[in-house]
Amino acid sequence: MADYIPSNDALFDQWFKFLNQYVAQKCGGSTPEWTHIPQTARTAMSDAYAAWYTAYANTLKPHTPVETEIKNEAKEASRAGARAFVNQYLRFPPVTDADRTAMGIHNKDIHPTPIKPPETGPEFSITQMGPRRLGIVYRNGGKGKKGSKPAGVRGARIYYGVFDAPPPEQEALPASTWATRCPHTVSFRETDRGRRAYFALKWEIQKENGESPWSEIQSELVP
Repeated sequence: MADYIPSNDALFDQWFKFLNQYVAQKCGGSTPEWTHIPQTARTAMSDAYAAWYTAYANTLKPHTPVETEIKNEAKEASRAGARAFVNQYLRFPPVTDADRTAMGIHNKDIHPTPIKPPETGPEFSITQMGPRRLGIVYRNGGKGKKGSKPAGVRGARIYYGVFDAPPPEQEALPASTWATRCPHTVSFRETDRGRRAYFALKWEIQKENGESPWSEIQSELVP
């Protein structure tokens, strides 16, 4: 997320000036809407803007490198002070999301866009890793797709089982393991050596209960 405090001098000046005006309006009058911000803090912010504007105004006409340096230092100090002020005083309650939006301050996204499960399952290969061990290397398959995992995916769920004949469907695979790195090693019993292990995978997505369609079933002899 981009910084809510503008980096451009002119835009920063507008933002900082309006922030002070907005706070003064909310804290002013006979029945102020905001009473949680001390006068000393508001005065410090107003003084910070005055110091910034003085330094900034000196660079709006022919000026020296020293004046530019003074302006830049004033800007950095003002940005730091404004950020601290926002973090301490401009939070709910009583400052609302609408207030923060009006002042050009980011609001936390409490309703993030849901991540949809991938439309296709993983592609994968199986390699012998040593006695009783098979390694699974999965990837994001399909034309134009790159990387080992689709965006938003935590990892792959590996379903597997040892059979004398190919299982009729992926749901028949009795065991599963969770994998986030490749290769993922699956270990077998001594009595499984020389038999054929069958695998099928699904992607599982982050922060939600969701999964992709099945991959194809593949098999390899247990070494």
